Amino acid sequence: METRTILKNKFYLYMTEFFAGMSVMAVELAASRLLAPYFSSSQIVWTIIIGTIMIAIALGNIWGGRSADKNPNPDKLYMRMIIAAIWIAAIPLLGKYIILAVSAALVLTISNNFLILATFLVCMIIFVFPLFLLGTVTPSLVKYTVSSLSDNGKIVGMLGAINTIGSIIGTFLPTFVTIPAVGTSVTFLIFSGILLMLGIIYFISIKAKKVQCIISVILFIFCSVFGSSDSFAFWEKNLLYEGESIYNYLQVKDTNDSIILSTNVLFGVQSIMKKDNSLTGMYYDYALAAPVMSGIHKKKNAKILVLGMGTGTYAKQCEKYFPSASIEGVEIDQKITNLASKYFKLPNTIKVNTYDGRAYLNSENKKYDVIMVDAYQDITIPFQMSSKEFFTIVKNHLVKDGVMVVNMNMHTEKKGNITQHLSDTIANVFNKVYTVNVDGSTNRELFATQNMEAAKTFEQNTRELRNNELKTLMYNIEDNMDTYVKGNYLLTDDKAPVELLGMRVIDELIQDELSYYKKIFKEKYKDLIIQGGEIDRAEAGGLDFPN
Repeated sequence: METRTILKNKFYLYMTEFFAGMSVMAVELAASRLLAPYFSSSQIVWTIIIGTIMIAIALGNIWGGRSADKNPNPDKLYMRMIIAAIWIAAIPLLGKYIILAVSAALVLTISNNFLILATFLVCMIIFVFPLFLLGTVTPSLVKYTVSSLSDNGKIVGMLGAINTIGSIIGTFLPTFVTIPAVGTSVTFLIFSGILLMLGIIYFISIKAKKVQCIISVILFIFCSVFGSSDSFAFWEKNLLYEGESIYNYLQVKDTNDSIILSTNVLFGVQSIMKKDNSLTGMYYDYALAAPVMSGIHKKKNAKILVLGMGTGTYAKQCEKYFPSASIEGVEIDQKITNLASKYFKLPNTIKVNTYDGRAYLNSENKKYDVIMVDAYQDITIPFQMSSKEFFTIVKNHLVKDGVMVVNMNMHTEKKGNITQHLSDTIANVFNKVYTVNVDGSTNRELFATQNMEAAKTFEQNTRELRNNELKTLMYNIEDNMDTYVKGNYLLTDDKAPVELLGMRVIDELIQDELSYYKKIFKEKYKDLIIQGGEIDRAEAGGLDFPN
């Protein structure tokens, strides 16, 4: 093997190993952000991302080692890096369309495990090939750097250490710097550009592959120009804001009557502000039963805490209907709080703490009349805020007749669903638990208290309300509220499989939504076959379609 001049002192090889390790981790973290608006950022999604990437790296290690033994030419390694760079650069341009295409195909063909299969297929299509190519880097570099058996252990150890250091930096840099500052799309392009530069510098130094280098630069520029947008919801035309924080994809949408915050493109509304300052028509309205049940309208120094503040929808409603109460919120994402002030008119009188909800309760000794738990969105239910231990902490922060209200947004009637697990767990902590389904949605509001006469208290307090709009709503809730009977399900800090439970509900909800369209598709498909003369109507009736 001819040793290229640029590689003689091994510095360039070590630099290649460093940036390859950095890019693998950066792509992995950016992958989670690319998928989160469509599939959530749950542990299930993270597991599939990590698993598929590790498969790609392992296969790349194997193939790269065999290839290096068979033909130890550095030209091949650096050309593979250029190909990987262009593929990664194309991800912001094409990735979201691939995600939507895979999702559309799967919802029409499968009945179960949609989230797992969709995430797995998307990862296989988008990420496996470029990371397979990057997996060939280390075994190839071992071949080029080890010159004798006397120092092979030292050199292999040095390569491993350099790769690890690069991976460490590639873990922190996207999360704390590039994604919050310039977004996921540009993060992909940054690390793609680094890999491309390594390959091009190598080929320039040996005066080879000029045409391939020029083509790769043109492709990279094309992807950078047309793929650098941070727009995930490319079909939306009236967005006031779209961007990313350390924790979330964020979208603020302007409709005819509302301003809406969404942190997940496919799974709806996280906060809303009605332009006419009316009730929202959503679960936030139902949650107002908690301060009524605790009698806040009759207290002088009542306190309300909102865990999962969002942009302050519930807090502002409480301030409107219970002006004597002191209201504060906890929101882990500071960028959401910034949006609340800019677009949602969150008043300065409502204090917002940038903290994790459970950690905040652990650091505070205050007691509240109402604690609203609204930290659940689609499948990404934080397990640490769904366990018996967590709800015990909440109970200890309530006054004697205090009420906890929990918004559960994936309610179904199927036995053993996530809302049943949460309700049973809460019923193991509180004396009285009441539930009411939110009209027109899959949300269910749960009210928990130590007051054994809470239902009667709620009824009496409702009749004392002076605001007719609020009173009418409370009468409706009173008519539909049920006392919850404790079952045997229990979530604990040690065992809380909330992602798997949530995934089952998502499968069920998807199938319910699509059943109507599948029926139409089935009938049209039968008619087409019959009209084509391939089979008769009786045979068409026996066609098997996925449910």
